[in-house]
Amino acid sequence: MTHPLLRGKDVLDVPVLVLNRGYQPVRITSARHAFSLLYGDRAQALDRDYEPHDFEHWAARDPEEGELTIRTVRGSLEVPRLLLLRVYDRIPRTPLRLSRRNVFVRDGHQCVYCGETSDLTIDHVLPRSRGGGSSWENLVSCCRECNLEKGHRTPEEANMTLKRRPVRPNWTVVIQLTGVKDPLPDWEPFLRAAG
Repeated sequence: MTHPLLRGKDVLDVPVLVLNRGYQPVRITSARHAFSLLYGDRAQALDRDYEPHDFEHWAARDPEEGELTIRTVRGSLEVPRLLLLRVYDRIPRTPLRLSRRNVFVRDGHQCVYCGETSDLTIDHVLPRSRGGGSSWENLVSCCRECNLEKGHRTPEEANMTLKRRPVRPNWTVVIQLTGVKDPLPDWEPFLRAAG
């Protein structure tokens, strides 16, 4: 039986959550890069009890039952799900791209007019035909039905109410991680604390 994390991926391509020294999420990386950080002594792997291990101790452990492993000359090596950086203290601030996915995350994956959560699309609050651009302040997630009802009108003209005003989010990488599809259960305490 194939491990659910693989989903057609190579074992070295599965996601690993990287934490700074304060146990705050910094980014998601591949297992391949995680092993590089671990072996290079730039990070420690966290076990299920969130105890840190350097490479030597991690390699000496018996893999947990049901966990992904890679074969080495020395035996099986468990693929970590969490890495703790040894030196990095900051939370990186990265520019937030305007994208469909990020608009959906900002709006909670629901229509800003009716609250519907399926068949979502993007709506220009001020239609493009009337000079409305593609910006954080003018784009919202919207169900197809509301989008068709609104048409080329403003919400006021269509007698529709925005449940929340669209604004540019002030997110860090941490908040973006909460929008990750299917986060691993081991990541939950860190994503919850960050959000």
